[in-house]
Amino acid sequence: MATCDSLLEFQRRQKDFAEKYKIPLEQLDFLSDFDLLKKFNVYCSDSGVAGNGALMRLAPVPLFFYRQPTAAVEFSGCSGQITHGDQKAYDACRYYGALIVAALQGESKENLLSEKFYQTHISWFANRQLHEDIRTISEGSFKRRGGLRDGIRGTGYVVNALEAALWAFWSDENSFEKGALSAVNLGDDTDTTAAIYGQLAGAYYTYTNLPPKWLNHLYAKNFIQCLSKWITYEGNKWNLEQVSSTIKKETK
Repeated sequence: MATCDSLLEFQRRQKDFAEKYKIPLEQLDFLSDFDLLKKFNVYCSDSGVAGNGALMRLAPVPLFFYRQPTAAVEFSGCSGQITHGDQKAYDACRYYGALIVAALQGESKENLLSEKFYQTHISWFANRQLHEDIRTISEGSFKRRGGLRDGIRGTGYVVNALEAALWAFWSDENSFEKGALSAVNLGDDTDTTAAIYGQLAGAYYTYTNLPPKWLNHLYAKNFIQCLSKWITYEGNKWNLEQVSSTIKKETK
């Protein structure tokens, strides 16, 4: 619902923006005037919106920016805040984005699930503190052997969803299949909890360790693989541009 509301608000703002600056509406997506683009506010959510939709779509952002962790973490937060304006949604996306980046960079599962992960990677967060509720999760609140019996819930609230996905990853015995099924079996918002789990678990276990019986029935598999290659290519291109720009500044 929050994402839908934000999209409707985005459309309304687009129309007002086009009328104000006398731009044909069909040309807005091709606008290249950076100064003009900065005048458009993309954050279309009300404050206090903290649903799990911000997390369930996160993965492409850290996948694109993972070579530059600070950028990856910040843009992960921004991606959530566009549709979910609460600080908890922003910080849940920052924290989970950092975990995905670390997984892509080859860190161990022990490190990813460590109570010290946030402090160890504080520079990735530009030394900005996490919301207390997200900080509690980062310190291991999800490590409950009983899972559902011990209060783990995969609800639509971003804090609960984050905790549930991390519990599934922590307790999956290094099996993507077991973790995904555990996430679903928590009940409540099952597909979203599993989707959130799958982002981190997929980054850590990699494509080659996903269940073949699931891959064989994956809808639009070729299309998804093409998108993945595009993200890799464009992300690497962006990274090289950033490195080149930094070198030029340092040599002046």
